[in-house]
Amino acid sequence: MSRVALVGAGAVGTRTALDLADHGVAVTLFERGEIGWDGETAVETPGDAASSRAAGVLYDAYAEDVDAALGARSLERFRAFDGTEGFLFHECPYAILVREGDDERAAATRRAVERMREHDRQVETLAPEQVGERFPTLHADDLAVAAVADNAGWADTGAYVAALLTTARAAGVEIRDETPVTLASPTTVATPGGRESFDAVVVAAGAHTAQVCAGVDVDLAAVPYRVQALTGAVVAGSPGSGDGRVGGDGGGADEGSAGGGGGDEGGGADADDSPHGGDPHPGPMWYDATAGVYARPHPDGILAGDGTVPEATDPDAWDREADDWFVADTREVAAHRLRGSAAATGDSHEASTSGEPTGDTDATTTTDPSVSVERSWAGVCTATPDGDPLLGHVRDGLYVATGWQGHGFMRSPAHAELLAELVAADLGVATASPASVPSGETALSAFDPTRFPAGVEFEVREGMLVEER
Repeated sequence: MSRVALVGAGAVGTRTALDLADHGVAVTLFERGEIGWDGETAVETPGDAASSRAAGVLYDAYAEDVDAALGARSLERFRAFDGTEGFLFHECPYAILVREGDDERAAATRRAVERMREHDRQVETLAPEQVGERFPTLHADDLAVAAVADNAGWADTGAYVAALLTTARAAGVEIRDETPVTLASPTTVATPGGRESFDAVVVAAGAHTAQVCAGVDVDLAAVPYRVQALTGAVVAGSPGSGDGRVGGDGGGADEGSAGGGGGDEGGGADADDSPHGGDPHPGPMWYDATAGVYARPHPDGILAGDGTVPEATDPDAWDREADDWFVADTREVAAHRLRGSAAATGDSHEASTSGEPTGDTDATTTTDPSVSVERSWAGVCTATPDGDPLLGHVRDGLYVATGWQGHGFMRSPAHAELLAELVAADLGVATASPASVPSGETALSAFDPTRFPAGVEFEVREGMLVEER
C-alpha cells in the first residue's frame, strides 16, 4: 500500500487526507498545533490554524469556468457532508452590493453576472428597490446595483475541520498533532522524533507552506498577509451612523469572483460559531463592494470582515489583534448597511435568512442600528502574483496547496479532491474525476505551483483577480 504524508490539518489538508484514504492510500497527517480530542472525536482544532480563522462564507459565484465549476463542486461536497459529526451547512443567499457613484464596480458587477450566468451560476442582478423588497434587513436606497447568488451558504469553519478530522481518523488516517515538520528530501519528513520516508508528501500548511518546502529548495511565489474580522450583535441606538463609507479604495469587487468574504486561510482568529448568547442576524450574507466589507449571520449576530493589510507579514509573529481602524470602519459600514433593519430592534422574526420577505413590512424599525462588538481578531492569508492558488506537483513525490487569498475554505472540498486524485494517479491508484468538475489536468494546469520564475517579486493585493489568468 502506498504511503503519503500530509502536512497541515486544515480544511484542504484534512480533506485531501480523507480523500486519499478513500482511494486506499495509507495517510499520515502532521499538524504543528494541538488538536483537542474527546475519545475518537475532535472537539478543538489548533487555535492558530488557518482554517479555524476563516469566515465560512460559501458560494460558487465565479465568472471563470474552472472557478465556477470548482465552486459548485465544493458546495455539493459541503452539502453532502452536512450532518456529519455535528457539521452544519446553512443555506443563505449572498448579495454583492455596489453603491451609487461607484460606476466602475457597478459595470464590472453587471459584466461578471453575465459571465457567471454563462456558466450556469444561479446569479441575478437586482435594482435597489428589488433588494429592499427581497431583503428587508438591508438598507438599499444608496445602491446602484446588486448581484445575488442563490447557490450559497455559510458554515462554522472550526466545526467543519473537527468533523473532517474525526471522519479521517475513523477512515484510518494516522493523525499526529503537536508535530512540526521540515523536509529532509521531497519525500522525507523530519520531525523532532526523527525522519520518515513516504511515497509522496503533500504540504498544505497555509502561510507556512513555503517555509516547509524551502528546505528542499522549492521556491513558492506565496506571501502571507494579515486580514481581520469581528463578530457582534446588531442593536438599536447608534449615535450617528454616518454614511457608512470608509477611506481609500476598500478593495472592491473584480470581474472574476463575487468579491470579498470567501474566508479561507485567515478571515478570523476565532470564527467560532458556537452560541454566545445571541441570535444570528436574519437576512442574506452580503458584500458591500464599495466599502470592501462583507458580513454573514453568526450566533453573535453577524460576522464581518475583510480588513486586509496589503503587505507581507511574518506567519510566525503576526499581530493577532484587530486594528482599531478596522473595528471602527467595519462597525460603521455594517451599521449603515443594516440601517432600517427590523432585526436591529432585537426581533429576529421580522425577516428570514432565506431572503424571502416575511410579509410584515410595517414592523417597528430603527434608522440607527449599531454593531456591539463581541470579538475581533486578525488572521493570515497568502497571496500569489496572479491571485490564483498554488496547487499541485513541485518535485518528484512532492505536492503543495496554498495561496488562495481568502477564497480557499469555500473551494477546499473540490481542490482537495483534485489534489488527492493527482497524487493517487501518480501513485498508480485508479481514480475518476466527478462529472461536475473539469478534468484534473485542465483544472490543475491553471494552478500549477511552478508557473512563476524563482524569486519573483509582486505586490500583495486584496482578493482574487482571476480575470487576469
